[in-house]
Formats: sequence, C-alpha cells, structure tokens
Amino acid sequence: MFVGVARFVLQIPGARSLKDRRRVVRSFKDRVRARLPVSVAEVGELDRYQVATFGIATVSNDSARCREVLAQARSVAATLGDALLADAAVEVLPFGGGGKGVEGGIERALDAEGRDEWQAEPSDQEEHR
Repeated sequence: MFVGVARFVLQIPGARSLKDRRRVVRSFKDRVRARLPVSVAEVGELDRYQVATFGIATVSNDSARCREVLAQARSVAATLGDALLADAAVEVLPFGGGGKGVEGGIERALDAEGRDEWQAEPSDQEEHR
C-alpha cells in the first residue's frame, strides 16, 4: 500500500477580498475532487487573500499510480485561470503490503516518540489499567 501526499501553494493575484479568495479555493477543490480519487484540504495561509496552501492525499497499491494522480492534481492547479501554482511538493510513502509489515514512515516516527494508549496493543492497554 502506498500513500501519496502533496502540498500545493497557489498565488491568487486578483483576490481583493475573502470572497474572491474563497471562489478560487472552492473552484480548485471541486475540480480536483470531481476528477481524481483524492482528499484535498486547505491547510495554511488562511488569513491571506492572495495565497492558499492545500494538502492532497491519495492511496493506492501502486506507487506509480499515486504519482500519476498527484501529477494530474498538479496539472489542475497549474491550469487555473485565477491562480498561479507557486510551489508544489510531492511524496509517496510505502506502508507495506496491505498496510502490514511497515518498516518506516509514520510508524517509525511514532515508535521514536512513544505511542499513545489508543495506538497500543490491547494487552498493553490492560497493563495501564
């Protein structure tokens, strides 16, 4: 299983109000969701009229498919009439076969920081009680 994530930063030079900005943001999110199997959310720069930052995620059993979907999302962002794609970053993370046997990624980071109770095995939770 692979998880593809992307961060796109759009400049919206014509936005003079929050209403102008919302129109461009909604248009981008609606287009991407309608055309591609992704989740998209505005993740930053919420208080600036002329900048919008998006996080986009997709999941597939093929890393090439994740990259293809995120490349298509980038093309949508690059062809917006009211905004310019100012920055894009893409990463595809492996999560083992069917999500099992993961050797890195978020699990390694969680192990380094210590797992919360909700992430612990049931037998571990009983020991905490």
